[in-house]
Amino acid sequence: MIVFINGRFVNVHEAVVPVFDRSFLYGDGLFETVYVHNSRPFRFGQHLARLQHGAEFLRIRMPFDMCAVTEFGDELIAQNRLCDGVLRIHLSRGVGQRGYSTKGADQPTLVMTVTPFDPGSLDRLLQWRLVTSSVRLDAESPLASFKTANKLLQIIARAEAESAGADEALLLNTAGHVVEAASANLFWISDSQVCTAPVVSGILPGVTRAVVFELCTQLGLTCIERTITPAELRSRQGVFLTLSTLGIVEAIELDAQPLHTSELTLRLWRSYRALVERETA
Repeated sequence: MIVFINGRFVNVHEAVVPVFDRSFLYGDGLFETVYVHNSRPFRFGQHLARLQHGAEFLRIRMPFDMCAVTEFGDELIAQNRLCDGVLRIHLSRGVGQRGYSTKGADQPTLVMTVTPFDPGSLDRLLQWRLVTSSVRLDAESPLASFKTANKLLQIIARAEAESAGADEALLLNTAGHVVEAASANLFWISDSQVCTAPVVSGILPGVTRAVVFELCTQLGLTCIERTITPAELRSRQGVFLTLSTLGIVEAIELDAQPLHTSELTLRLWRSYRALVERETA
């Protein structure tokens, strides 16, 4: 496998990062995962815009402009002959002095890797079982909108779900409202309306989440942001998740209790797959 690191394409065994890199020591960095289909990254520009926004917030200097990063990503996909899979971008503040101070950490590190997967696994609407996590997200956290390199809360939540034999964890915020899943945004269907938690509730504004808003407009569906409790979620007409790697996934169970399923979820999934095919043709 070939990987990209700081302007160079090298064999994965030659790609090294210093042990004093701040992303390794403190999670002082950001990442993005981009779906690749037909050897083309889907919605690459939106992922890079979020990465840029996060870098500005954390005051990490991007070592390359976004046009260059786009070209590097395309080249990495080509060198690995990747048809379907995931392109992962990781930005670290780099090496600095010991401690939390960012002084001297002015040589950021940018790494990109690719991981292939079987495209046939996305030929059908996937269905997941959810378990409510004990983890609570802070709706007031200024980091909620960014994919920082520290995802310990999500890791704990996923571990809880896997221990319970579920596929994914459902996360609530400190106000007791349903927010998202450990690795995905969450939607539900209520009276033929497609609903999702508002950004201010502490969610990560996902790229696929934004695509669902687009699809709803195209299909003449109402898509709105509102809060919901776990008890209310159980009675809704359908629940689904959105994430860059898998697109739209239907939730069929919550805490060992079946959830309602909706034809609208399948309709949105079909529209999403059609959109991906068009944009990566």
